[in-house]
Amino acid sequence: MRAVVLLSGGLDSATCLAIAKSEGCECHALTVAYGQRHHVELAAAERVARALGAASHRVIDIDLRAFGGSALTDDRYEVPKLGTPSQPSPGDASPIPITYVPGRNTIFLAYAMGFAEVLDASRIYVGVNAVDYSGYPDCRPEFVEAFQRLADVATRAGVEGHGPKVVAPLMRLTKAGIIRRGLALGVDYSITHSCYDPSPDGEPCRRCDSCRIRDAAFAEVVGPSPRGAGATG
Repeated sequence: MRAVVLLSGGLDSATCLAIAKSEGCECHALTVAYGQRHHVELAAAERVARALGAASHRVIDIDLRAFGGSALTDDRYEVPKLGTPSQPSPGDASPIPITYVPGRNTIFLAYAMGFAEVLDASRIYVGVNAVDYSGYPDCRPEFVEAFQRLADVATRAGVEGHGPKVVAPLMRLTKAGIIRRGLALGVDYSITHSCYDPSPDGEPCRRCDSCRIRDAAFAEVVGPSPRGAGATG
């Protein structure tokens, strides 16, 4: 059973790859360099793909900086940090934070859909989550369900009745629940990266939304993490 797994190098996508492997899939990892602020997560994706035994790992380049509109793709905006007025609380869906990248998951899944057709893959795994997250609209169940309907009519395989199934196994898990699931499957989270705005040497800021959600989850599961372990990235 072949699967395409969207792999960012972060905690969620690493867990997603481990789950796909545990379900018997031959996993083909797909990472997107979309013009994000840093390339630390791309190196993390390579480490994760290698460590978890992906059958292949492709990195493709697209330019979402051409549109901007997000602190992750537009240098006019600062990444919100703890203590700044624009920073929402983790899990707060309103307002949608400036770290939301317009169209990102739609574009990523479209690439994964095309790759799945070429591979004759029966599944596409995506690590979106709608419990402990930053309120992005393209991380909700409604989005995944809508994209599934698109895949069913937009691909040859879908029209023939055997199109790829979009699988979002983390959707209703807390971040701590995701970590527990990954640890049970042997995921080494020290090789992952989640920070929106790391230092030049790759150290997490520990003040952005992603770092705070991750740190809180690790504190719940294993206690405060040592430097370079649980909360790195």
